[in-house]
Amino acid sequence: MTIFEAVLQGILQGLTEFLPVSSSGHLSLFQHFFGLDGENAVTMTILLHLGTLVAVFVAFWGKIKALIFEAFRMLRDIFTGKFKWKTMNPERRMIMMIIISILPLFGFYIFKDFFDMLGSDDDILVEGFAFLYTSALLFMSTKCNNGTKTAGETTVKSALTIGVFQGIALVPGISRSGSTICSALFTGMKREDAVEYSFILGIPVILAGAFVKLFDLTDSAAAELKANLIPLAISFVVSAVAGYFAIRLIKAMVVNDKFRIFAWYTLVLGIAVIGMALYETISGTRIMIG
Repeated sequence: MTIFEAVLQGILQGLTEFLPVSSSGHLSLFQHFFGLDGENAVTMTILLHLGTLVAVFVAFWGKIKALIFEAFRMLRDIFTGKFKWKTMNPERRMIMMIIISILPLFGFYIFKDFFDMLGSDDDILVEGFAFLYTSALLFMSTKCNNGTKTAGETTVKSALTIGVFQGIALVPGISRSGSTICSALFTGMKREDAVEYSFILGIPVILAGAFVKLFDLTDSAAAELKANLIPLAISFVVSAVAGYFAIRLIKAMVVNDKFRIFAWYTLVLGIAVIGMALYETISGTRIMIG
């Protein structure tokens, strides 16, 4: 892997992880066209996702810090028998709802190998249709009026709804941030709170996914990781920096109801990717860059 490819993937991951256009789908396309499929692609994806987590912590540190302190207080109350569901403050309720939003992922985890295969195989047809699904979600979200609920007022039903949409987003080409933000808007959450809930929800999800994939790495993938340590480190840093600016951008665009731009982008991209996939299938020739 060259430094140039590492920087490109870092920028791509940092921007698309938070913009509602699917980072997994874009990385899958990048790795497909540059011939970076397979275990090495999975290794790169893990590190890039961890890099974007740094951006989330920086952008939402005030809220994350409050949730961490509240989590310790909640554990104290649970062990001392003082925990009461009906009297939870907004931070405690948000913690519980995030946990509930994570639960549906255990059902989708059964198909983990299938989702991994979709992102690392030689076919991009699935990604094309997944981009169209993302586009449809984004178009529907533009029809939503600004809600009234804060992230700390999320109900169990809303949390489960967001969790199911997040599980579906394991398919490369379906945006996790787009799915969770849109589903939060569908449940009546305020726009800025939908963004906050979506990105903070991504922290445990991305961490868990990264650790699971790290434990599954083969010896050859681990050796490749060591051989490309400098390019991978550069990608990690670049994805964190790009991700921070992407978060600031998406917060402004969601509040100002500008999701339609991404809806049109993913629509055009989906159609183009399907066209390229059909061309590769009919011609028997893989489109390669470089």
